Formats: sequence, structure tokens, C-alpha cells
Amino acid sequence: MLFSFWAVVRAGHIVPLENVQLPENARVLVTISPDEEAEIWESVSASALKAVWENEEDDVYTEIK
Repeated sequence: MLFSFWAVVRAGHIVPLENVQLPENARVLVTISPDEEAEIWESVSASALKAVWENEEDDVYTEIK
């Protein structure tokens, strides 16, 4: 099972920002996301979602009742 979660580094340890239940000795893959790039990726993600969700072609579904 693959899933992602945000974490921060404190005193040299990776600390999840949410409650994550991991079995002892679980193998994990850590990807470093520089703070400068985080805002850029959030912006790109938001604009991509907006393009998908806010389009005139889907407006026809709001009229169906």
C-alpha cells in the first residue's frame, strides 16, 4: 500500500504532521520538498484542479435535476 503524508525535520528526526500508524521497521521513501518550491507546487496543483472542475462543458450537469 502506498500513501503520502507531510512531515518536518526536528532535531534530525522526521516527524509526521499528522497521526500516521506505521509498523516497526517499515520501509519508507523520503522526498525532500524545499520550502521555496512548496508554494509553486501548490499553485500549480490548484490551477490544474480549477481547470478540471471549473469548465463550461460541465455546466450542463448543474442544470439536470
